[in-house]
Amino acid sequence: MTDHETLANLLQEDRRFEPPAELAANANVTADAYEHAAKDRQAFWAEQAERLTWAERWNTVLDDSNPPFFKWFTGGKLNAAYNCVDRHVEAGRGDKVAIHWVGEPVDDTRDITYAQLKDEVSQAANALTSLGVATGDRVAIYMPMIPEAIVAMLACARIGAPHTVVFGGFSADALASRLDDCQAKVVITSDGGYRRGAPSALKPAVDEARTKTDVVEKVLVVRRTGQDLGPDGWDDDVDVWWDDVVANASTEHTPEAFDAEHPLYVMYTSGTTGKPKGILHTTGGYLVGTSYTHHAVFDLKPDEDVYWCTADIGWVTGHSYIVYGPLANGVTQVLYEGTPDSPERGRWWQIIEQYGVTVFYTAPTAIRSFMKQGREIPDQRDMSSVRILGSVGEPINPEAYIWYRNVIGGDRTPVVDTWWQTETGMIMISPLPGVTHGKPGSAMTPIPGVAADVVDDDGNPVPNGSGGYLVVTAPWPSMLRTLWGDDDRYVDTYWSRFKKQGYYFAGDGAKKDTDGDIWVLGRVDDVMNVSGHRLSTTEIESALVSHPKVAEAAVVGAKDEDTGQAVCAFVILRENAGDGGADIVQELRGHVRKEIGPIATPRQIMIVPELPKTRSGKIMRRLLRDVAEHREVGDVTTLADSSVMDLISQGMSSSSED
Repeated sequence: MTDHETLANLLQEDRRFEPPAELAANANVTADAYEHAAKDRQAFWAEQAERLTWAERWNTVLDDSNPPFFKWFTGGKLNAAYNCVDRHVEAGRGDKVAIHWVGEPVDDTRDITYAQLKDEVSQAANALTSLGVATGDRVAIYMPMIPEAIVAMLACARIGAPHTVVFGGFSADALASRLDDCQAKVVITSDGGYRRGAPSALKPAVDEARTKTDVVEKVLVVRRTGQDLGPDGWDDDVDVWWDDVVANASTEHTPEAFDAEHPLYVMYTSGTTGKPKGILHTTGGYLVGTSYTHHAVFDLKPDEDVYWCTADIGWVTGHSYIVYGPLANGVTQVLYEGTPDSPERGRWWQIIEQYGVTVFYTAPTAIRSFMKQGREIPDQRDMSSVRILGSVGEPINPEAYIWYRNVIGGDRTPVVDTWWQTETGMIMISPLPGVTHGKPGSAMTPIPGVAADVVDDDGNPVPNGSGGYLVVTAPWPSMLRTLWGDDDRYVDTYWSRFKKQGYYFAGDGAKKDTDGDIWVLGRVDDVMNVSGHRLSTTEIESALVSHPKVAEAAVVGAKDEDTGQAVCAFVILRENAGDGGADIVQELRGHVRKEIGPIATPRQIMIVPELPKTRSGKIMRRLLRDVAEHREVGDVTTLADSSVMDLISQGMSSSSED
C-alpha cells in the first residue's frame, strides 16, 4: 500500500514568474480556454480540428464505444503530408523557409523553402512507390538529423505507408528487432552522419540487421559523409542510392486522403528489454493534437517565430515537435545535425544568435550539462531574440529551471515545463506562457482539452499537498491506439491499473502542491522506501542540484539492512567547483538534510565525471542501482557512452559515508 502522506510535497518552491505583459496581451490561448474546453471537451477538439485541412469532414469526434480502443474524428479523411507542406504552398507561402538546416561541420548549411520541401517529398513518395511500397506497408528510417530524414517521414505519410523511425545511435540488434516486429519492407538510411567532428557510419548497422531478419526488400541510402562502404557494404539487389531514385523522380505527386484512423507511424520505446513495445499513432487525432499543442504551448506565431527543438527525430519529441506539429503550423524552424559541444561548447548559442531563434525547446539533461560548464560561454552570445523556452523529457529541477530562465532567457522569458510521453503523442501538462505564472519544477496543470489527475491506490484524487499516481482521466486525440500487433499488452500495460475508473496510467508518480499544481516525480519505479517513508528520487536530486557546487545528480534506492532502502546519490560538480573540497560529501549530505529532512539524507554520495544516459538523455538509474548494491552491471547497449559505468564502478567503494 502506498503511503501517500510521505510521498508528499517535501521540497517547497515559492518562486513565481508572471507572464510578460506583452506576451499575455497577444497570447494565442487565453485563460478562458480552460473553462471553454472543460464545458464540452469534444466540441473543443472539434474546433481544433478545424485548424487542419480535411478532404472529408468527420462525422463523429470521439468514438468511445469500445474502450480503451478509442477512435477520433471517425469518417474524416485527410493527408498528413498535405497538411504539413502542400497547403502552405497553395496558400502562397511557398517561398517561406521551412527548415534552416545546420550540419555539424561548420558552414554546412541549407535553407529549404516550403515549395522545395513539397517537391522533395513528392519525389521521395514517387521513389518509394517505384520501390514497391504501397499503402499500409511499413518503412523503417534510420538516419542522422538531415533534411532527408524529414522528407522520408513525410513521403511515407503522403502514400499512407506507416513509418518507424529508429534512432541512429541504436545497435544493429535493436534495429533488427524493430524491423522484424513491424515487418518493414524498406529501410531508408545514409552512409553515415557526423558526430563530434567525425563521420559516424550507419549503413553497416543496417547490413548487419538484415542478416538477422529477412523482411527487408530494399535499402534506400542517402550519401551524407561519402564514407567508403567497403567491398561487402553494397548489395546491388537490395541497395539503392537516394540520388539515383529520388533526385530523378517527378516532383508531381497527388497525395491521397486517408481515414483519420489510418496508421501514421509506429514508435518503439527506447531501452526496452525483450520484445520491443511499438506505440501506434494514427493520422487525424495525432495531427490535431500536435498542431494544436505546438500552437498553444509555445504561443507560436508562424509569420514571426523561428522555432528550434533540439530533439532527434528518432524520439517522439522529434516526430511531434519537429515534423508534424511545427510543419502543420507552417513555421520556420532550425534543424541541427550535431552535438551541442562540437566543434565548440557554445555551438547551440551561436546558432540561436545566427538565426534569431525565438522559441527554444530542449531537455533538462542538456540544460544541466550547460550549468556544469558555467554561464561564461552562453554570455558571449546575443540571445535576446528568445521569447519562450521549453523543457521536455523528464522533470526539470528548480535550480536548472532558474538557470535556464536567467542565463538563456535573460531573466525575462517564460519556461514551459512540459509533461507528455511517447504514448500520449502530444504535450498533456504544461504552463501556457501567456496565461500561467511559472513555478520552477512544476509542470503546473493539464492544458485545455486534457483531463489529468493525481490519484491514490484506489483511484481517488489525492488532496493538495499529497502524492500518488499520475493518470489521464479522459481520452485525448493524439493518444496511442494500441501496441503494434499486441492489443492485450496495450490493455494490460496502460489500462489495467485503474480499470474500474477507465483511467490511463502513465507509470509516473506525481504530487499536488498546496496550490493544486502538479509536480511529476518520475517513474513509480524510481520511488524509494526508506524506513517506511516513500521518497521521490526527483526531489532529492533537485535538493542536490540546488547546491551551488552541483550541476547534476542521480539518486537511487539501494538495499539496506536497517532501513529497507537507503538513499545513494551520484553527483556531477560544476566546473568552477573543482573537486568540491575535502568536505564536499558531508556538505552535500547536510544540504539535503536541511532542504528535505533527515529521512532523505543520502547514505552514500559519489562524485562522478558523468552519469549513465541513453542517447535520448535519460539517466539509466537501473545501472546505478546495480553499482550501489554491488551487483554486476546489467545491459549497457543503449547507453550513449558505456565506459561511464566502468568509471563509476571503480570509484564506488571509496565514497561511502557513515
